[in-house]
Amino acid sequence: MTVEVPLWTPSAERIAAAPLTAFAAEAGKRAGREFSRYAALHAWSVDDRDAFWDLVWDFCGVIGEKGGRVLADGDRMPGAKFFPDARLNFAQNLLRGTGHGEAIVFRGEDKIERRLSWDELSALVSRLQQLFVSLGIKKGDRIAAMMPNMPETVAAMLATASIGAVWSSCSPDFGEQGVLDRFGQIEPKVFIAPDGYWYAGKHIEVGAKIAAVAEKLASATKVLVVDYLGTAEDVASGIAKAEALEDALAPFSAKAVTFEPLPFDHPLYILFSSGTTGIPKCIVHSAGGTLLQHLKELRLHAGLVPGDRFFYFTTCGWMMWNWLVSGLAAEATLLLYDGSPFHPNGNVLFDFAGAEKMTYFGTSAKFIDSVRKAGLRPIDSHDLSTVRTLSSTGSPLSPEDFQFVYDSIKKDVHLASISGGTDIVSCFVLGVPTEPVWIGEIQGAGLGMAVDVWDDQGKPVRQEKGELVCTRAFTAMPIGFWNDANGAKYHAAYFDRFDNVWCHGDFAEWTGHGGLIIHGRSDATLNPGGVRIGTAEIYNQVEQLPEILEALCIGQDWDGDVRVVLFVRLAAGLSLDEDLEKRIRTKIRTGASPRHVPAKIVVVTDIPRTKSGKITELAVRDIVHGRPVKNKEALANPEALDLYRDIEQLRN
Repeated sequence: MTVEVPLWTPSAERIAAAPLTAFAAEAGKRAGREFSRYAALHAWSVDDRDAFWDLVWDFCGVIGEKGGRVLADGDRMPGAKFFPDARLNFAQNLLRGTGHGEAIVFRGEDKIERRLSWDELSALVSRLQQLFVSLGIKKGDRIAAMMPNMPETVAAMLATASIGAVWSSCSPDFGEQGVLDRFGQIEPKVFIAPDGYWYAGKHIEVGAKIAAVAEKLASATKVLVVDYLGTAEDVASGIAKAEALEDALAPFSAKAVTFEPLPFDHPLYILFSSGTTGIPKCIVHSAGGTLLQHLKELRLHAGLVPGDRFFYFTTCGWMMWNWLVSGLAAEATLLLYDGSPFHPNGNVLFDFAGAEKMTYFGTSAKFIDSVRKAGLRPIDSHDLSTVRTLSSTGSPLSPEDFQFVYDSIKKDVHLASISGGTDIVSCFVLGVPTEPVWIGEIQGAGLGMAVDVWDDQGKPVRQEKGELVCTRAFTAMPIGFWNDANGAKYHAAYFDRFDNVWCHGDFAEWTGHGGLIIHGRSDATLNPGGVRIGTAEIYNQVEQLPEILEALCIGQDWDGDVRVVLFVRLAAGLSLDEDLEKRIRTKIRTGASPRHVPAKIVVVTDIPRTKSGKITELAVRDIVHGRPVKNKEALANPEALDLYRDIEQLRN
């Protein structure tokens, strides 16, 4: 009989040093009881939300006036109001560091490196703030940026928040229509863009795209072009309303940044849904809700302490950028990287980690899987002694990749698989640094998050697949959607399925250890013979085969039922012969179940992805069924969809 053991267990020293341990001790004092295990602390955090969020405010040192009330109308979702009497400024809470210590270290793929101290960051924010005020920007106005992940982007966001304006961003690889589909809805007064960017060893100019967007973005009275390739002045000179950022900043000298005190629920960010099923939804997030949720996650779950070196591989079009930037509120140094994570090879991020003594290494499940399939072993080639936590998100991390992290990246590391979304600009489930890591499992629900798994009848289920829900209001719920005056779209997105309960759209399962497994998006769930199957369950099996680089799975309507269709991208030089097809089916049958075995296996040369790198099963499903894909601009490689149109194998 085999004894089940965790992949990793935190040492007594780690547990003692974790901010979560100190928080649990303080919670115990306030509650009059001891919280020796995370499960008990979590139960208290959702049972007594007033006391919990009040402690988060105090423990994390929020700068602002708390006010007398913590939660009003707490039983309403939507409708609950956290800290309704509070006044604070998001940027002030992030710019709390001072002096010559590093606030930001930036590395561009073209080997550009820049370092900004806390004082230098504040100086840049001050000059940007003065510029925005001179342009007439006021509370509630929008500033939109199509930018690389570079220091100017962070500073511009902070300047925007400091005066109570609303920030929205995307990455510069978006097409013209993709940018307009997003920013056109929110009507920004200022549009910020780079002269270009670097990716996979190429410098990519975007001047023509900026000009096209600026012409159609009538609300924008000013276009600011940020220098990255060295051509900002030339780009700006050819565009009406445009000016190079350095020229626009020239009249302003740095002084103390001023911070507008604002209500807790004042709008801070507008983020966008992926848009693969229509025009992207504009999701509005509050300053106070985002700040408190991020402080809780970064200080308690990520374990950040002042001086940590905090990295997440992300673009400015993914919510992980917003999460990363909040690391400043923990007085951590932000490590920013912009470019391809595989140029010139798969070692570039590990090189960055070693050189900068990274303490928190955040990336995607896809990146970890790609490192494994490339045969790399950073444990042998890199000094990762400072890396305390390795975090994965974007899609479910397979059990094999859990094992790979400990075998081939680092043995003594907290592997934190996390999951949430743009919808809440944060996490529902994530790492717990004081608890063991079990293979294939996310460690637990976030503090203050009443997460559960329900069946179709709205009944909780254990060790059985169902819908991921949150049954009580939480701080990071959106204010609403932009241009949704009566809240109908917002309600339909999350609350139509179960009354007064947030239904997230993930297919999930509690484990026997109290952890969770995410089986993929429930709207992409397969349903052959009426049995619900998560696509991640199939990927976890088939992508273990060295011949399979990656896979995508859909349900095809067929003969009054649904049949499972598996698309595979093969390693170079291989073909899908009878032997490989048999091994794929056997692997899925034995590793998952006979229900998971695809009716059809089809070879493709590319798999369509969103800009944030997530495979898009729904768009492929629409193409296979002859339906239009409503917003191809949301895809990084929309041309890949043509590979799935009119496939002979799927006609019989």
